[in-house]
Amino acid sequence: MPAPQPSAEDVALSLTLAVVTSSPAPLLLLDDQLTIIAASTSFCDVFGGHPGELVGQSLYALDAGDWDGPALRSLMTATIAGHGDLDACDIDLKPSQGPVRHLVVEARRLDYLDLEQTRLLLAVSDVTNARADAALQENAQRETGVLLREVRHRVANSLQIIASVLLQNARKTGSDETRGHLQDAHHRVMSVAALERLLSTSDGDGVEMHAYFTSLCEIISASIIGDQDHVALTVAGGRGVVESRISVSLGLIVTELVINALKHAFPGDRPGKIVIDYGFHGPNWTLSVHDDGVGMPTTARKGLGSSIVEALARQLSASVETTLQHPGTRVSIQHTQVALVQDDPKTASERAARAAAGTSAIGGR
Repeated sequence: MPAPQPSAEDVALSLTLAVVTSSPAPLLLLDDQLTIIAASTSFCDVFGGHPGELVGQSLYALDAGDWDGPALRSLMTATIAGHGDLDACDIDLKPSQGPVRHLVVEARRLDYLDLEQTRLLLAVSDVTNARADAALQENAQRETGVLLREVRHRVANSLQIIASVLLQNARKTGSDETRGHLQDAHHRVMSVAALERLLSTSDGDGVEMHAYFTSLCEIISASIIGDQDHVALTVAGGRGVVESRISVSLGLIVTELVINALKHAFPGDRPGKIVIDYGFHGPNWTLSVHDDGVGMPTTARKGLGSSIVEALARQLSASVETTLQHPGTRVSIQHTQVALVQDDPKTASERAARAAAGTSAIGGR
């Protein structure tokens, strides 16, 4: 008499049991009553017990009920109902002895051969060590951030002391040329000091450019314009964050251009204004300093400030362009990484070539 053929359900269940028990990952096979049908050897290795001892137990009875919690119950209820919006949860396993273990539990409902019996597969990952390492790393980063901000605060204070010494020497010297050079050096040092002070109060390495340029304008206005109100410094645009290494160069460029305009654009207490504008266009950006003063003479020779601006622009892979306005002068520093759709192809290619060659049309006043 031939042996009876196993049913499709028996074959499917036998295959499922073989896969679960031999899995290298901690797995449990459950029925619709959340009774354990099979447990992988790796599950027993991680959480204790023997596969034969776990079979027939309720999921919520594991470890004397330590697994029973609202998060796991919500997950299993959603899985049995076939809701795919909740397929994993985090639980903290608090054994009577030993430390708390952090687990990530994933549940799947198995559908095969259109059988009526519901089968659930539970995968468990112990992430205790991983979370402990992440917490240590986060604490280390936080401590490093605090130390870095403290260092930047001290650097800002040191730079401010240096700037004060330069300014005192400028006031004592009898040479107008030497006094001018010392005053310019004072402003450059204060530009970097303002950046370091701004970074000492931020959580990251980014610099909000509008705040930085506004701080620069206040410093320059206090040291050069003083009590006189015939020239106004304003900041337009610049609502964005830039890496500190780039913002150092941008701040020095603004300092040089504003000082240049204050020295030459408004002779005889001529009233006017200077506008600093910084705009983003994706990876591209444009920095401009525009004044409404007397304009720049065509025979102007290049000064130290202009050379500094050109050098800083080359470091940023940007081009410098000076445009005579009516009235005043506009100096623009443009960084073009990607040609915009509205850009004329010829203009965009020429701009990129200027940036690569480090050429410019800037002149000193």
